Amino acid sequence: MTEKGQFPYPGVDTTADGSTAVVWVETHATTGAAAYPITPSTNMGVGYQQAVADGKKNVWGDTLVFMEPESEHSAASVCEGYALTGGRVSTFTAGQGLILMKEVLYTICGKRLPVVFNIGARALTVHSLNVHAGHDDVMGVVDCGWGMLFARNAQETGDLCLIARKTAEDSYTPFFNIQDGFLTTHTVETMKLLEPECIKTYLKPPTEALQNMMDPAHPIMSGVVQNQDAYMKGKIAQRGYYEPMKAILSRNMEEFYRLTGRRYGLIESYQMEDADYAIVGMGSFMETAKSTVDWLRKKGEKVGVINVTSYRPFPGAELVDALKNVKTIAVLERMDESSAPENPLARDLKSAFLDALWGHSEFTKVSRVPVIQHGSGGLGGRDVRSSDFIAILENMKKGAAGTIRFAVGVKHADAISWEGQEPDIRPAGSFSTRGHSIGGYGSVTTNKIMASVCGDLFDLKVQAFPKYGAEKKGLPTTYYLTIGPQHIAFHQDLNVVDSVLINDLNAFRHSDALAGLRDKGVVILQAQEKDLKVLWKGIPTKVKEEIRQRKLQVYALDALGIAKEVVTSAELLQRTQGILLLGVFLKVTPFAAERKMNQQQLMDGVEKVLRKYFGKRGEEVVQNNLTCVRRGYEEVLRLSDELIASN
Repeated sequence: MTEKGQFPYPGVDTTADGSTAVVWVETHATTGAAAYPITPSTNMGVGYQQAVADGKKNVWGDTLVFMEPESEHSAASVCEGYALTGGRVSTFTAGQGLILMKEVLYTICGKRLPVVFNIGARALTVHSLNVHAGHDDVMGVVDCGWGMLFARNAQETGDLCLIARKTAEDSYTPFFNIQDGFLTTHTVETMKLLEPECIKTYLKPPTEALQNMMDPAHPIMSGVVQNQDAYMKGKIAQRGYYEPMKAILSRNMEEFYRLTGRRYGLIESYQMEDADYAIVGMGSFMETAKSTVDWLRKKGEKVGVINVTSYRPFPGAELVDALKNVKTIAVLERMDESSAPENPLARDLKSAFLDALWGHSEFTKVSRVPVIQHGSGGLGGRDVRSSDFIAILENMKKGAAGTIRFAVGVKHADAISWEGQEPDIRPAGSFSTRGHSIGGYGSVTTNKIMASVCGDLFDLKVQAFPKYGAEKKGLPTTYYLTIGPQHIAFHQDLNVVDSVLINDLNAFRHSDALAGLRDKGVVILQAQEKDLKVLWKGIPTKVKEEIRQRKLQVYALDALGIAKEVVTSAELLQRTQGILLLGVFLKVTPFAAERKMNQQQLMDGVEKVLRKYFGKRGEEVVQNNLTCVRRGYEEVLRLSDELIASN
């Protein structure tokens, strides 16, 4: 939560995804990293490795180092050894890679090495392989003794990375900085990067904060073998590191607020002052929960949200204080521990209420426990939608008679759903686009550049989210972009859009490409046919009728033809078609006209963003892309109302 006021380091405005936010912090704060690539954390490791290749130094002038060993287990071992010598180190991993590290995670913690591992949380391979978001990987290592912070968006990912680092070093406890795979690691959003001076002010230099345990002049024995007479003493003695952890983390969050104006807590309570019902969870879908609760509040529903930022140390007393007066609690988790009565967060919440019920000294004593429902949603990156949270509220109203262990988003005996018309939970004044393309066409990059251009040029908040999948190269894919005056606080496929970009006309045949498009909205077609009459004739009859009835505006561009004139590489020929549509997008959307910007002002801004993405590939690549954007802007054609009305 950002507050207005005079703060010394409010941040540098930019558009970036969660991976970029982490790389920014770690390349300024650490001295080294070791990682083995695994989706969806790979971009973090690649970003760090690129910084090393560029000769980047951290804020204290240390030259960064990077190692890519043969596995995630080895990467964790490298980090252990690096930390033992007093180095400030990080890694980036996900899914099975994190589980493979587990043996080393115990020893890193046991030696009290204050490292930070950045996780792109991913579903584990169980009945099948999945590379998308899930929390079963991080919950699979929860017993290793590490601190665990969960981010909801790119801003929180970068901020919590720094907070985790300071808290790890102050408490001698390693930390995981966790963001949802793809949903946060790859979603481009408006955010503020931490100023290098802020990082330098907040953290001590590595030489002051860390201890070299491998100094021959001051030898320390660690990792020894202990028998019955000694092992338990050392293990129980480690409790002393955890007792002050919550206070240390809270103190560091408060110091971060004083520097930046962005306030964090162990938990965040939202609309809870008079709530009868509460949704509790962690990660990106909790932003969707907040936006849905705003809509529900307007309907008179007394429902609130509790987001858990710190899972370890566990904020049991804080959760009880926030939830003790509600009738029913619903805990939603991005995993399903089928063999247990409930998932981990719900289990810990129940334990906290039991401590409060019998009068544990650290808890506010309670005389009753609310009904605690618990469920699973969003496994493997599946959508958790506003309609799912409405269903959760309806289930909570039933109390103990409701479905206690539920699931959302699938058909199952335990599933709950809401059949009403799903609300539009976007901020007022938002403009959204859905693209239909082919994997490998460069549409994902185009979507990110659109977000950057609109964020930088028009001073708007943006969110660009592509539907990733390794199997989608050459196959149909979709991507989403929302632009608005406020933070885009939801993570779901858009149910309402203002424009649709069709990179491949076959989208009309294999999907409902106009679904959710507002009446009088914009359709942008990428088509080789320059004769608009012939183009219109080739569109399926059913689609043409819908365009007429809903009075949609249709634009067309021969992107392939222009691409052939600009580039020669066959690979670039495919990807260039996507960047051409950026010019079309700028032409047909209202942002430039509302700000009375001319074409030259637009193109100057576009060039700055293109240099951000393509500058390292050379001036020719930048200019080729800029030419494509300019020609897309100038050469797009609109199908006349007369042509659309004709048969």
